[in-house]
Amino acid sequence: MQSKVLEKFLRYIKIDTEADENSQSFPSSEKQKDLGRLLSKELSEMGASEVFFDEEYGYVYAKIPANDGGKNKKVLGFISHMDTAPSFTGKNVNPRIIENYDGNDIILNEKENIILSTKKFPEVLNYVGKTLITTDGTTLLGADDKAGIAEIMTMAEILLNSPEIQHGTIAICFTPDEEVGAGVDHIDLKRLDADFAYTVDGGILGELEYENFNAASAVCRIRGVNVHPGEAKNKMKNASLIGMELEALLPQNEKPQFTSGYEGFFHLTSIKGDEENARLDYIIRDHSKEKFEEKKLLISKCVEFLNAKYGQNTVVLAMKDSYYNMKEKIEPDFYFLIEEAKKAMEELGIQPRIQPIRGGTDGARLSYMGLPCPNLCTGGHNFHGRYEYICLESMEAVVGLLLKLASVSFENK
Repeated sequence: MQSKVLEKFLRYIKIDTEADENSQSFPSSEKQKDLGRLLSKELSEMGASEVFFDEEYGYVYAKIPANDGGKNKKVLGFISHMDTAPSFTGKNVNPRIIENYDGNDIILNEKENIILSTKKFPEVLNYVGKTLITTDGTTLLGADDKAGIAEIMTMAEILLNSPEIQHGTIAICFTPDEEVGAGVDHIDLKRLDADFAYTVDGGILGELEYENFNAASAVCRIRGVNVHPGEAKNKMKNASLIGMELEALLPQNEKPQFTSGYEGFFHLTSIKGDEENARLDYIIRDHSKEKFEEKKLLISKCVEFLNAKYGQNTVVLAMKDSYYNMKEKIEPDFYFLIEEAKKAMEELGIQPRIQPIRGGTDGARLSYMGLPCPNLCTGGHNFHGRYEYICLESMEAVVGLLLKLASVSFENK
């Protein structure tokens, strides 16, 4: 099977780039730089210009020089991240390639009885007759976001070897640590030097996303008083029970498992403690800035209530905004970035799927840093776990989409 994007993808997923959410360094794992060095080398060898690997922070930058005689003075960027999620191991990825998928359950690992079930994952039935790349059931695949990297790298190689495809300057950047929320902490936007960009970091073919959650983290630390239970009356303050009370005060229908679309939530990500000390970690999400602020106010008021009941500083809340909805930053360039992408998809026979991101993206933070940056599909499914898979034909279609966008003139739009 001859496929440039597949060959690159299989090479990249073999490199373990799992981020470390407990690390205090940047990047959070040094092994992410192994992929960065390889990508820099490949970009140089294919003839890209201004190739730079940031040895300190791990970013990769490159340019594809314009060949349209200066008609298009705008610089379009394409960005993907090199790290994989820490939620499941990305070490020793052993992909399976299933040609002409027949529509049956896929046995990922016979020994461990790990099955990609069509009942649990019915979307896979959309790929009957196509080629799927899956895991062997023991690791994630790494399509998030090595598929995006492979697609951008394939686009770059084609452009650099196809002078007949007219285009303006194209900027490329590969980032570390997106999965732990730090992907653009040390990005050099002057070196990237783009007017606007796309992150290539989405899922199913056709996804085009320019709305995302407003996001905050909230850490609630609870200090109790432990006394022997035999003489605890009117003395004990059980920190774990106070933590449970805090959780019960929050709206029970505003949790991830009960929400979809534009609906926001409070998500308890971690709880631990005993009678003396307890800690609850939350993430707070909403597409509406007004509702986002209301959610933050509500958890603050719950903490105030508990402190009034059990004594001041029994519960200490530390809350921090993480990122904001990029929609308002995309709207001034909506025609450039969204309408042209929709048009390109339709011309290629791709059904545009415009929907809000129920999460975040490097593009959200970049948009607030002055680089409007919506998100494009990669073709993958079930990211961050053993059931992750991607369709080769979708990856090939994304490469075609990137080539078409690269050749668009954004002048006088």
